[in-house]
Amino acid sequence: MKKLILFSLFTLVSLAQNNPNAGYWQQHVDYKMNVDMNVENYQYKGSQELIYTNNSPDTLKKVFYHLYPNAFQPGSAMDARLQTIADPDKRMVKSFTKDNKEITESRISALKPEEIGYLKISDFKQKGKPANTKVEGTILEVILNEPLLPRSTTTFSLTFEGQVPLQVRRSGRNSDEGIALSMTQWYPKMAEYDFEGWHADPYIGREFHGVWGNFDVKITIDKEYTIGGTGYLQNKNEIGHGYQDNGVEVKHAKKTKTLTWHFIAPNVHDFAWGADNNYIHDKILGPNNVELHFFYKNNPEIIENWKKLQPKTAELLAFFNKNIGEYPYKQYSVIQGGDGGMEYAMCTLITGNRSFGSLVGVTAHEFAHSWFQHILATNESKHEWMDEGFTTFISDVAMNEILPPKSGKEDNPFSGSYNGYRYLVKSGKEQPLSTHADRYDYNMAYGIGAYSKGEIFLSQLGYVIGTDNLMKTLKRYYNDYKFTHPTPNDIKRTAEKVSGANLDWYLVDWTQTTNTIDYGIKTVNENKNTTEITLERIGRMPMPLDVLVVYEDGTQETFYIPNTLMRWEKPNPYSIKRTVLKAWDWAFPTFTFDIEKKAIKAIQIDPSGLMADVDLNNNSWEKK
Repeated sequence: MKKLILFSLFTLVSLAQNNPNAGYWQQHVDYKMNVDMNVENYQYKGSQELIYTNNSPDTLKKVFYHLYPNAFQPGSAMDARLQTIADPDKRMVKSFTKDNKEITESRISALKPEEIGYLKISDFKQKGKPANTKVEGTILEVILNEPLLPRSTTTFSLTFEGQVPLQVRRSGRNSDEGIALSMTQWYPKMAEYDFEGWHADPYIGREFHGVWGNFDVKITIDKEYTIGGTGYLQNKNEIGHGYQDNGVEVKHAKKTKTLTWHFIAPNVHDFAWGADNNYIHDKILGPNNVELHFFYKNNPEIIENWKKLQPKTAELLAFFNKNIGEYPYKQYSVIQGGDGGMEYAMCTLITGNRSFGSLVGVTAHEFAHSWFQHILATNESKHEWMDEGFTTFISDVAMNEILPPKSGKEDNPFSGSYNGYRYLVKSGKEQPLSTHADRYDYNMAYGIGAYSKGEIFLSQLGYVIGTDNLMKTLKRYYNDYKFTHPTPNDIKRTAEKVSGANLDWYLVDWTQTTNTIDYGIKTVNENKNTTEITLERIGRMPMPLDVLVVYEDGTQETFYIPNTLMRWEKPNPYSIKRTVLKAWDWAFPTFTFDIEKKAIKAIQIDPSGLMADVDLNNNSWEKK
């Protein structure tokens, strides 16, 4: 096993920073942590040694750490946000009636001292010498006693004490489903420094950005508890709990009150784990000999669904390997815990009291995040639509194949996102996708923007450049940018390289504005020898157009109107005759073309339904 880990570590490190952008660099961290968890009072103590490599061209005089558990305290920024946003996350508030009025109260505001979360740091040293530190909310600021020069390495050490809060959001103890410990965002985590500078954002319940590195973590806990999480367990035959090889005797487990679990995780940017004293632990072998682990409560009501989930997870792995790129690790764990579903390195925490379809669906989404976030590590706080939207896209495609509706596979598995996006536009509450995840005025606008409009970025891109080119784009994007921090420009440039189209207009309008797509059939005039069709552009965002014409004799053909901004022509996506017309320049509000005399029955703009036109009422015409 040690040989496998060393080989995997070497392979993954060799892939790091394999980014095609000239001058690209990224920081690197190596964590070594020892943690003691007290399951009686949910407090833990630990030490951390961190080797930090400054691959930037800059001299660093300070560094920042995230102390996420501090968010779960009355008066925190997360608490304030819950009390001021118009539509707070329902998982994080409680509602009750007082004096005939419906009152909504932040659950964080009601936490007692023994229920809050905290992470206290002490004895911080750089290369063995004390350094000045300051804590503000969920951020630890460190003034270095020795500036860190470009392309040099230093060592930081610290001790920490933490308390696991009652389960409110993602991390916590004693969840609604009875999971003892959901240990996410639990340790002092180095903030990311990249070409934009430091990303030391306070934690208010949204998204994350982390530094690539290697983790060596030892967790000591009551021996009755089973742990599942990030990394490879190094001492399986000492631990037992279903980890050990078949027929191998468990050593030492009965002689102590606690066990120390030793995990190594190579080239990841986070470390999470769940623990419970009533977990069932199953393991199957998936494609490419990837161990798929499942941790769930010994609850008769859910066992059948969790057993049936396991082969479906293997199918999902095969699907994502084929359509994005091979999963690079040899372990993935699906863990019952948390408050919904949240992705982490080499694992996910999901709620488990679900129908079978819902259980497979949430696993598909969170597993897909292994590619779109934990291998292609976008800055979720700034580009949340990339990880959430791309994950939603590929998991919807996967579910349509692996667990299709009873009525059969859907022609457009993304239809829910299109409906959600149109609802958001009509609400008047849309904000550009370039909005920082923490700055949305409404949770609704954030959710539909990140998940639905983000998904449509890809599904609609398939309309713009062709589905084959889209899927080739995803594979090349993965191959070129895995183990780095890609940006919106990177997915755009990848699509341009694959297709040959110019796509800057698409990225700008769809992600940096709230411009909408709205085309309509303005007039259809039958003349002696031709039929004159005039289309109008009502929305600000330009698009190429596919127009389907159905003739009264039952024949059909499409007319393709290129977008001049693309300087490119899409391959014919249909198996019927296509006529390519002159390009439509955005400056002109209307476009007219003629069809030789032939009785027309109906006309349809975008028969695929993949163009996110906000008003479909004027997209079709039928002869009366």
